[in-house]
Amino acid sequence: MPYLKNLQPVFLNAVKSCLFPGRKILFFRSRAVRIHGFRTKSVILVLFLCGFLSSIEAGPSTKIRDPRLRSTAVIVQDQNTDEFLLTKKAEAVMPIASITKLMTAMVILDSGINMGALITIQESDKDKLRYSRSHLYVGTRLSRMQALLLALMASENRAAHALARTYPGGKEEFVRAMNRKARSLGLSETRFEDSSGLSGENVSSAQDLCSLVNAAYRYPLIRTFTTRKEFILKNGRRNLRFVNTNSLVRRNGWDIGLSKTGYIQESGRCLVMQAQLKHRPVVIVLLNASGNSTRINDVLRIKQWLEKIEPVGNF
Repeated sequence: MPYLKNLQPVFLNAVKSCLFPGRKILFFRSRAVRIHGFRTKSVILVLFLCGFLSSIEAGPSTKIRDPRLRSTAVIVQDQNTDEFLLTKKAEAVMPIASITKLMTAMVILDSGINMGALITIQESDKDKLRYSRSHLYVGTRLSRMQALLLALMASENRAAHALARTYPGGKEEFVRAMNRKARSLGLSETRFEDSSGLSGENVSSAQDLCSLVNAAYRYPLIRTFTTRKEFILKNGRRNLRFVNTNSLVRRNGWDIGLSKTGYIQESGRCLVMQAQLKHRPVVIVLLNASGNSTRINDVLRIKQWLEKIEPVGNF
């Protein structure tokens, strides 16, 4: 408000007149005015003018209120600086459902196992705990690479289970490898009981998952598979179509580098992702949202909030 700042000499002269009643005070260097008044009124006027002048000098407030997010636990991290832009119950430990599959992918890729080898979906790969549906019927043959793609993109539980079952040493050794990897990454609040995330004992915190996402982001194949929009698996005469479980990946105008959704009853709706928002790379972790639209709406609120705040250097 520059026009108000131009009035500051006028108000300062008025203050002087209040402090020194009866003395000649120049306004605009052209007109002399003699001000008389009671001392009490002078003090009140001085206080009012001082407050008004300080508000002019400070200018309007630029504080942007944090978005109201519905997810129980939240982290938004600037990948360039590692700064946490938003946190909410970041250290609370809770089930993470299919976010687990990011760790499954890292263990598979770290092992150097033959990704072109064919594996067959067996009866033992079916979900006997929650009876979740799958497009991979028993007898489906696919490569280990295709199974990893479907586990990450479409969150196929049978694919994730088959990856662990065909790992050297079987499911038990695979889970041990998952927990060893978690410890090596410093994920102190994270532990795994299975490769798919169907177990409610697969738990972590938003803070740990932020580190997990950053680690997974260093794998080009995980970035590619988690952000693929769809895939058609040809199996005999059947063409099985799979789509990404994160609807934002399929929307125009989004630059998403990594994505993984998750849901079981104990975990609520979960979402982790890396994306470019307002020309900066950020990691977003959302845990225990009450509905599928809630986690997506939370991402949209975060995006709008980032568009309002100043650049990181001016925080």
